[in-house]
Amino acid sequence: MTDNPGRKSMKMTPQRMAIMKYLDGNTCHPSAADIYGALREQFPTMSLATVYNTLEALKEQGAVIELSIDRGKKRFDPNPKPHHHLMCIKCKAIVDVFVEFPLTLPDAQTQGFEILGNHVDFYGLCRSCSDEQRRSIQTNQ
Repeated sequence: MTDNPGRKSMKMTPQRMAIMKYLDGNTCHPSAADIYGALREQFPTMSLATVYNTLEALKEQGAVIELSIDRGKKRFDPNPKPHHHLMCIKCKAIVDVFVEFPLTLPDAQTQGFEILGNHVDFYGLCRSCSDEQRRSIQTNQ
């Protein structure tokens, strides 16, 4: 998570460094509340607002992406490289999908836009939730 040239840098406090360290390599796509919960014992005076403000600054710098896949809460991805996501509709686990989808839109649909990229969200049941659902169905038969 490096600063982009030309972007305003933020003051590095111990709390912000801990948030960045928590995000570094994190693939669970945490929410601000998840990050706050993970760090509040280490930083009891840190507020949830500090986490939100830090995430917003990191988002402005291009170091994290705010996901829209989970309607229930804002989730963040510290991997800003283009990729897609798959979310379990039951447990809300999110995984990264690193596959290109060469989608094109007919000219009539672009309304004059020049298409620069796409992002695809997939929804389904993870293996654990799918197995649990199967066991539940078998038990009820």
